[in-house]
Amino acid sequence: MLAPKRLLTALALTLFGSSVFAADEVVVYSSRIDELIKPVFDAYTAKTGVKVKFITDKEAPLMQRIKAEGENATADLLLTVDAGNLWQAEQMGILQPLTSDVIDKNIPPQYRSSSHQWTGLSLRARTIAYSTDRVKPEELSTYEALAGKEWEGRLCLRTAKKVYNQSLTATMIEVNGAQKTEEILKGWVNNLSTDVFSDDIAVLEAINAGQCDVGIVNTYYYGRLHKQKPDLAVKLFWPNQADRGVHVNLSGIGLTKYAPHPEAAKALVEWMTTPEAQAIFAGTNQEFPANPGVAPSAEVASWGSFKADAMPVEVAGKRQAEAIRMMDRAGWN
Repeated sequence: MLAPKRLLTALALTLFGSSVFAADEVVVYSSRIDELIKPVFDAYTAKTGVKVKFITDKEAPLMQRIKAEGENATADLLLTVDAGNLWQAEQMGILQPLTSDVIDKNIPPQYRSSSHQWTGLSLRARTIAYSTDRVKPEELSTYEALAGKEWEGRLCLRTAKKVYNQSLTATMIEVNGAQKTEEILKGWVNNLSTDVFSDDIAVLEAINAGQCDVGIVNTYYYGRLHKQKPDLAVKLFWPNQADRGVHVNLSGIGLTKYAPHPEAAKALVEWMTTPEAQAIFAGTNQEFPANPGVAPSAEVASWGSFKADAMPVEVAGKRQAEAIRMMDRAGWN
């Protein structure tokens, strides 16, 4: 039989051991590549002593891995891009609510799940890119206008298989209705100068090379290419400034349903919404901070200011399946 002192020690280790270890490490499954997330995690470890272990892969395999692990979970957090992916994770039942006054204070409600299962960390605008040699900014106005006859044979698009375009389409359905949105998509497809591209960088390079005059891309891809090619003859245009604003999506994070270290994970997410972390995370990714009190990096700010769509981004997830079917009907491959 254990002596009273030893018994108390054993009980303490049994009852509180997990929370002690929880302060030592947080595990993140991330669909963002190492170089884009390591700086912010390194800063957190330097500040708190808590190690952040991260495993990177595509979002679909990571979500399936979390589901398969179930109660034997390894990951505390899922970090991924696009509200459509976060919505899907929520619907799969692999996340749990993460309620926090800190997060609610730092991140506007349109960039968070209404059920508190995920929050945005950085924002990207999916906007219009145009050739500075062949297009005048005053010729541009809205996403919808790119379906007009004047853009026939002049438009480049990324594949409809990418969630970024699915989310844009989903929000257009919410604003314009199904019938009008499908007509717009068919107009876009009719105006294509070539087959769709696999990524946004290819769209930007095609515009620069004269293969097309306009395209739709995420802003951070422009930032990456412009850094490599300062003389890039392509600029960004902010559409729909007279109505709903530019379509904005996000990179976000959610607490896994069976997170081994939920309190430590919550502390990390809360810190990632603070000005200190937001400046690192958004700056490294060439994105806009999700915390409106934090200014974007000088490079991102140089692209100009714009009015963003205030629509809750989770709409992109709610209408994702409808958007995919519509894109298929419109011939957008």
